[in-house]
Amino acid sequence: MNKEILKYCFKEGILLDNEVLNLLNEANDLAVAKLLISKIKEQTQQKIITKETFYNKEVVEGLFSGLPSQNRNLEKLKIKLGLSIEISKETQQPPQEIIKVSKDKPRIKVLSSTPPPLNQRIEVNDFVTHFRNRFLEMRVFLQDHQGLDNLVSINKISGSKHNLSVIGLVSERKITKNKNLIFEVEDLTGKIRILVRKDKKELYERAEEIALDSVIGIKGSGNREIIFVNELALPGAHLPRRKNSPQDESILFIGDLHFGSKRFLEKSFKKFIRYLSDENSEDPEVAKINYLFIVGDVVTGVGNYPNQERDLLIKDLEEQFSGFAELLKEIRRDIKIIISPGNHDGVRLMEPQPIFDEKFAWALHEMENVILVENPSYLNIGSVNEFSGFDVLAHHGFSLPYYANSVPRLLSSRAMNTPEEIMKYILVNRHLAPTHASAQYFPLNKDPLIIRVVPDIFVSAHSHKSAVSYYNNILVISVSSWEGFTPYQEKFGNIPDHCKVPMFNLKTRSVKILDFETEEN
Repeated sequence: MNKEILKYCFKEGILLDNEVLNLLNEANDLAVAKLLISKIKEQTQQKIITKETFYNKEVVEGLFSGLPSQNRNLEKLKIKLGLSIEISKETQQPPQEIIKVSKDKPRIKVLSSTPPPLNQRIEVNDFVTHFRNRFLEMRVFLQDHQGLDNLVSINKISGSKHNLSVIGLVSERKITKNKNLIFEVEDLTGKIRILVRKDKKELYERAEEIALDSVIGIKGSGNREIIFVNELALPGAHLPRRKNSPQDESILFIGDLHFGSKRFLEKSFKKFIRYLSDENSEDPEVAKINYLFIVGDVVTGVGNYPNQERDLLIKDLEEQFSGFAELLKEIRRDIKIIISPGNHDGVRLMEPQPIFDEKFAWALHEMENVILVENPSYLNIGSVNEFSGFDVLAHHGFSLPYYANSVPRLLSSRAMNTPEEIMKYILVNRHLAPTHASAQYFPLNKDPLIIRVVPDIFVSAHSHKSAVSYYNNILVISVSSWEGFTPYQEKFGNIPDHCKVPMFNLKTRSVKILDFETEEN
């Protein structure tokens, strides 16, 4: 049946991931396959369908609604896709009823899992393949942009001047003698120069923010030599609405603890632990806390910078993890703790970073209420009955300083003190580190730093600043630090926040910033 499915996809202008093609083929029902492909195209506007398409439950509910509920092949397909049979079955629930869920069930799904890179030498061709595949994926975000009329490949541009649009990856950027901006962009068919005139003030300011290696859309007029830009389009990220859970529960977000450092704010952190451990607390919000995210730099590590040993209270990585685990054991067992690594945690710097090595972090591996994930990680939390839960993108944020110091608007506003603005910039580009030089990474065939599914919550760390904001209905959270002010931060003019904990209620969407900062030695 593969040939018939591919023939239908070719007719509809759609590309299928091989894994999805095999799943549709195994369903052994061409009519069901065609109907599902048609609905995916109609609802998501995607032209490349991968298994990630089915990670967003709200999308899935729309896809399967209206399809024959008694079709056995369809039910088998749902199971193979890892979807609940109940997606297509409506249950009668009072609209205001709070659904009771056992706290023994974590209701956490880890949606991202990157296969470990092969132990082989990285060569130039690995980067070529990486960027070619990245371009193909990210081009999909822009293909249906309403402003990109007369969209053509670069090799199809004629010698005569005319109106056109192209999608390309930015490979070079210069400023001309007349202070105009000129870029070189490329697609899989060729390269071309594009020019943004300085007298187009608003357009010029947008162009100044374009990062090298980002994928953009260009509308303008020109020929095969040069395009004069009239409009720029970036992939962008937005949600149609903000979700509300029927379950009255909350999430906390922390990071940058640097346990083992002489500057670790131990008194303040123990105050936070007592808050979470007090089962008799008079604060009704405490009992609602079911999740705690810790977004990297859990320990301060060893050998991360020259002469670090002078700043260490605990000079052994295993002891740092063990000591930190002892603190976490004081937290109520029903609170699920999700921990991802950062650049200090004794894992490789190249992203995606794997979970902590059991050799050093065995104490965390042994904790039943701890879920260790990679960096970056994509999770779904709080799904219950007919509610799809919240998709959370957690990234330590090692690339943030690069954009804070290279994008003019962010540089002039000293954006490391307003990290939410850098995070919004990343969402606009739909990539956690679009520029090659902004982070260390493995050149995998499938780029794990692309923001394929728009999250409900995007949380980051590394800046040591606390911030909560919204961007196109996406909740953007940056976490503060539990390490005292360092000479490194003073050198760059960063003013850290200490011991501030954002708390987000899934039902009411209220956000509170809890302050546990105490006077330390």
